[in-house]
Amino acid sequence: MGTIDEKIHELVEKRKKARLRSDEAVEKQHKAGKLTVFERLEKLLDENSFIELGRFVQHRATEFGMEKRKMYGDGVLTGLGNIEGRKVAVYLQDFTFMGGSVGEMHASKIASLIRLATKLGIPVIGINDSGGARIQEGVDSLKGYGDIFYNNVQASGVVPQITAIMGPCAGGAVYSPALADFIIMTRKSFMFITGPRVVKAAIGEEVSFEELGGAEIHATKSGVAHFIAEDEDSVFILIKKLLSYLPSNNLSDPPFIDTGDDPNRYIESLNSFMPDDPIKPYDVRDVINVVFDTDTFLEVHSHYAKNAVVGFARLNGYVVGVVANQPLHLAGSLDIDSSDKISRFVRFCDAFNIPIITFVDVPGFLPGTMQEHGGVIRHGAKIIYAYSESTVPKITVILRKAYGGAYIAMGSKHLGADIVYAWPTAEIAVMGPEGAIRIIYKRELAKSDNPEEMVKSFVEEYRSRVATPYLSASRGYIDDIIIPSETRVVLVRTLMFLMSKRERPPRPPRKHGLPPV
Repeated sequence: MGTIDEKIHELVEKRKKARLRSDEAVEKQHKAGKLTVFERLEKLLDENSFIELGRFVQHRATEFGMEKRKMYGDGVLTGLGNIEGRKVAVYLQDFTFMGGSVGEMHASKIASLIRLATKLGIPVIGINDSGGARIQEGVDSLKGYGDIFYNNVQASGVVPQITAIMGPCAGGAVYSPALADFIIMTRKSFMFITGPRVVKAAIGEEVSFEELGGAEIHATKSGVAHFIAEDEDSVFILIKKLLSYLPSNNLSDPPFIDTGDDPNRYIESLNSFMPDDPIKPYDVRDVINVVFDTDTFLEVHSHYAKNAVVGFARLNGYVVGVVANQPLHLAGSLDIDSSDKISRFVRFCDAFNIPIITFVDVPGFLPGTMQEHGGVIRHGAKIIYAYSESTVPKITVILRKAYGGAYIAMGSKHLGADIVYAWPTAEIAVMGPEGAIRIIYKRELAKSDNPEEMVKSFVEEYRSRVATPYLSASRGYIDDIIIPSETRVVLVRTLMFLMSKRERPPRPPRKHGLPPV
């Protein structure tokens, strides 16, 4: 039976064993430039706030000598804790045990944690460092992955999910991060469905780990990664910063922080900001950074689809989602990738009660066979669906161009924007003036001795009569035309009114809509 003292002693020893890692395993992790799970936990959570769950869980596999390869926790640390006072659920995969491979019980711990976080209404933070499925456990490992994916989906739109990739992430392991809201990758991490060896065997292509699924690739080309962190310390800083903009759940509001920035601050530099030449590019982030509270803009997906800018900022201390066209890249036109980037971000903001402020300078959708054959129609429709579906406060400011279907898609009044403003430099029309003139006056131009000069004169007339923001304002499609310097003041005042917005009457009853995914 044993005395109570003996039982307590046994428990203490088992707890020590659960934390015990061989010097060789720790050294190997450090040599790879990675911290251990306990070191990561210490940097991520507030001191003495961690409540471990599933400490003594072990796998029950017996094939291939697995009965001799056991460890308390089964290669993943799970539990609850605080990040700068905010309650969160965390899991950290332990590469020192079987390469962090995911078996039945390992997966069960993660799935259970996500379920609990959903009930508690707290964010889920995952640290992935795993070689993938535990092959020795066969279908039980696959079942485990399925359980994680299912719970990722159930938590989607209920609590924020942030995943950091801090080592390998291969095979089925990639889908849990892909189902999360944000993915952060360290420079030394990688993600792929099939590794370089399989790729070579299957199609004869030779490719390195980095070229196939490194952080740079996923941040710039695939769009899988939202952020790149230079090292592990940067990951923890970024998680904390990102979390500061997010509510704990879909029934809460994002955290308010008094930034001390004057809500009545006029920005005189904006009055001379817009180039006189309507095709001259500029960096829209120069507008964003001065309009919102100082040093509060956190750009998301900054390396991907650079013709669009999305991110979080504060306006008079309140969190807002920012969407903007970027004239520095592809003249700010919309394409397949930017459509995905914008629509996903808009839907996230809508799910978590974050008002959306849109800055428009868009000449249209990018033309060409590559875009058409790639499905730009379907992808562009995602933006229309996202804005039309969203019920959070929506404010749009048209800075310059707003042409054709892209004008409609970018948070127009027609898709449910609550308030639409325009700078006096705005141009709203079916297409750009020159293209329109060449269609409208096709016959006249064909007969003209100097068609280019004729186009020039008609372009100015088109701008002043058709593309002018005053025409749109006369129809009620623009609520007001504002002086650029008063943009911040107008947005602050408008947001304060819209914070109490409720959608009435209720929309038609349905199970769910069918976005053009």
